[in-house]
Amino acid sequence: MTEAHPDSIPAVHPVLETRDLTIRFGGHVAVSQVSCAFQAGSLTAIVGPNGAGKTTYFNLISGQLRQSAGRVFLFGEDISGLPASKRALRGIGRAFQLTNLFPNLFVLENVRLAVQARARAGFDLFSVANRHRELIERAELLLDQVALLGQAYNRVSALSHGDQRKLEVALLMALEPEVFMFDEPTAGMSADDAPVILDLIHGIKARGDKTILLVEHKMNVVRALADRIVVLHNGQKVADGEPDAVMGLPVVQEAYLGVAPGSGQAAGS
Repeated sequence: MTEAHPDSIPAVHPVLETRDLTIRFGGHVAVSQVSCAFQAGSLTAIVGPNGAGKTTYFNLISGQLRQSAGRVFLFGEDISGLPASKRALRGIGRAFQLTNLFPNLFVLENVRLAVQARARAGFDLFSVANRHRELIERAELLLDQVALLGQAYNRVSALSHGDQRKLEVALLMALEPEVFMFDEPTAGMSADDAPVILDLIHGIKARGDKTILLVEHKMNVVRALADRIVVLHNGQKVADGEPDAVMGLPVVQEAYLGVAPGSGQAAGS
């Protein structure tokens, strides 16, 4: 593995940590002994070519997949044996987990239920709006932030793919997790819609108290948002460090950008 700079040992437990995280599917090792620590206030981009293991690594962290070996820690606590639902309650939030809660309900109702869950106000689908106006107001604010307030009374099932991605972010923000996990958050969005989500992610980072992981193929997005890049290739961590240093490493130029070392040209071009 190539490191852009030596890792320092944190004085306190990182918010999130994976140690030798590994998963095998038959004879194929999709993620191999990946160890990373993530601190509050940081935004780490997980990048790599198709099939590198990025989404699988996300699935292991959020609990969609059970590891073959290794551990996942949240605030120093081993959560490796917890299912996705309990990891979410502990503070790991992943956007896609939160969609399709009620696809036949209105957009506003979906976000209101997420706000309600965060407030632990119970689930009374029919009378909560009258009893808890503050939940509705919070939901409306979140929809306004993702430019969906005008579709508050459209059904989720009728939303475009891009608007569904925006709703994912609103739902995730409603739950206020400690760890935000975004898997290509602007995929399928128009050029006009994407900046809305990127600005929101930037705002979450600016607060300084949340940990953000981002899988993203668009390098302009990575450079604009990330203060750290982790590169996966064939399931292994091959680089980890500050964006400029990582993107200049030969192993990254070859594995991720397809550039033949020393040539300055894309491999095979």
